[in-house]
Amino acid sequence: MSVIAERRRPSDLSRAQARAAYLFALPTAVLYLTFVIAPVIVTVILAFSYYDPMLGSQWVGLDNFTRFFTDQRSLQILWNTLRFAFFAVTFNVSVGLILALALNRAMPGWLRYFFRLAFFLPVIIAAAFVSIVWSYFYGDDLGVINYYLRLIGLPGVRWLTDANHAMTSIIIMDVWKNTGFFMIIFIAALQGVPKNIQEAAVMDGTPAWRQFFRITLPYISPVVFFCVVYASIGALQVFESIVILTQGGPGDSTRSLSILIVEEGFGSFQIGYAASISVVMTVIILIITAIQQIISRRWVQQ
Repeated sequence: MSVIAERRRPSDLSRAQARAAYLFALPTAVLYLTFVIAPVIVTVILAFSYYDPMLGSQWVGLDNFTRFFTDQRSLQILWNTLRFAFFAVTFNVSVGLILALALNRAMPGWLRYFFRLAFFLPVIIAAAFVSIVWSYFYGDDLGVINYYLRLIGLPGVRWLTDANHAMTSIIIMDVWKNTGFFMIIFIAALQGVPKNIQEAAVMDGTPAWRQFFRITLPYISPVVFFCVVYASIGALQVFESIVILTQGGPGDSTRSLSILIVEEGFGSFQIGYAASISVVMTVIILIITAIQQIISRRWVQQ
């Protein structure tokens, strides 16, 4: 009997540990279901409905999605979002990598930390504050940038009030703010590249550009992939900077899908239509991430 009791004790202990683990995980699971899963389910249901806060909801099927993909204005806003995401991701990741390569070289310690802090500082500042400051830089008449342009004899630029320049201005500000985040990640990745391989390449007389593409880039390729995916998801949801700088204008030249969702849902009370745009944006993010995952199999070193 004692042998049987001893055999049962480990299983009883494991059950007790499992119950304790479930109890500890229960609050997080409840919060996740309440504030993540449930809103997602409700959003998907509303996307196929016409919802009136006073009269309730009415099932309309694919009408909201048909309206989105047949409306020239919504397609223009979709194109704005994709265009912003492409350039923001390209420059944030590439400039962050270039800065990381520059700051990973031998230099005095105080100088290295100074530059790292200088480039990373904008990351910890709220996007709203950064946008307000840059609105003074971009001002047509009293803007800092136009002041110095006129000082050297060049004409001022309508950075935020010209449809040809507004999106470029927002991308420049976004790169200034976010590139330091990717710089820090790349610096950490570069420090993990084996030094002996780099030293052997230098002794063999391998050019610096070939060392980068043959040694450095393959080793940090998983980090590059992570940065591209992370930057893409963030750029496709751009909201604060555009609202503060241009309010989506001039016209709809800088309006993003996130702004359209807020305007339709809380401005026009087209909650079903706004939910359908949210679903479309989520599907776009999933598709782009899946494409990046497929492409990464060719160049990411595991």
